Amino acid sequence: MNSTKPVAASGAKPQGQSRVRGFFARVPTEAMLVVFLLVVVAYFALNSEYFLGLDNLRNILLAVSVLSVLAFPSTMLIISGNFDLSVASNAAFSGMLFAVVTSGGKENIALGILAALAGGTLIGVLNGSLVTGVRVNSLITTLGTLAIFRGLAKILSNGQTLRVTGFNWMGKAEWFGIPVAIYIMLIVAVVLALVLRNTVYGRNIYAIGDVAVAARLVGIRNNATIFATFLLTGFLGGVAGLMLTSQLTAASPIAGLGLELSVVSAVVLGGASLQGGRGTILGTILGVLILGTVNNGMTLIGLSSSWQEVARGVILILAVAFDQVRITLGG
Repeated sequence: MNSTKPVAASGAKPQGQSRVRGFFARVPTEAMLVVFLLVVVAYFALNSEYFLGLDNLRNILLAVSVLSVLAFPSTMLIISGNFDLSVASNAAFSGMLFAVVTSGGKENIALGILAALAGGTLIGVLNGSLVTGVRVNSLITTLGTLAIFRGLAKILSNGQTLRVTGFNWMGKAEWFGIPVAIYIMLIVAVVLALVLRNTVYGRNIYAIGDVAVAARLVGIRNNATIFATFLLTGFLGGVAGLMLTSQLTAASPIAGLGLELSVVSAVVLGGASLQGGRGTILGTILGVLILGTVNNGMTLIGLSSSWQEVARGVILILAVAFDQVRITLGG
């Protein structure tokens, strides 16, 4: 009598692959990021006696404050399936608007703040209109506005760095020993996290990023939601520009150059999918902290800025690659 071997059902997954899928399904991305962050912290703590000092930990948070204010709304855009690569140019342009308006004296600071916030918001309006109205792909749109507003920042200043006086409270002043910039970062994080989790608008963002056609069929106003998210991103780009100008006590046309890559790295590293439909503010916070910790640690152990650029590029590639692994294995 011939023995027969059981044949696996069509489409059945190998046991090892099923276990990996189960692991990705059970373990939250944030938990894996916490473990990775702890490993990075332990490595630099062992290699630098100054790393775990309170002053250095505060420096890390201060250094990532501008990046965070840009990355949090960018998380919402990426969840919706869109991008804004103009955020760093927005910050530079908004900061330059502030410097130009306040060049007449300290009495113009309030007007300068309004000008910077209005400038950032108008960039959001432009990006949102081109994406939702003209139907230009968000990646192409914001690559264009990245160049446009970086160029306009140079035109406003004739390519020069403009000094700013009487406006250090937003970047360097402290409340109870903690820089104001860190408070701003935390407030933006909490507000946007609550919006994503507890509002119809936040749920609509996830629905649009998951399946845009299905979201439209159930009555979600896709274009209005995406436009509002670009508007929010533009406004917070203006806030980030003010923070950066305050920290530097100057407005530079090249301020924040390359920061858009760090924004994408932090958001994707934090668990947001480039295909949309997935991501959290908490994950982005962890992604930002990982980037900030790596940059700070490499400086303390004496690595040159060139190697830091290499590391940022590697982290970006790894973050995108890990996103693909999550999609393939996590379902």
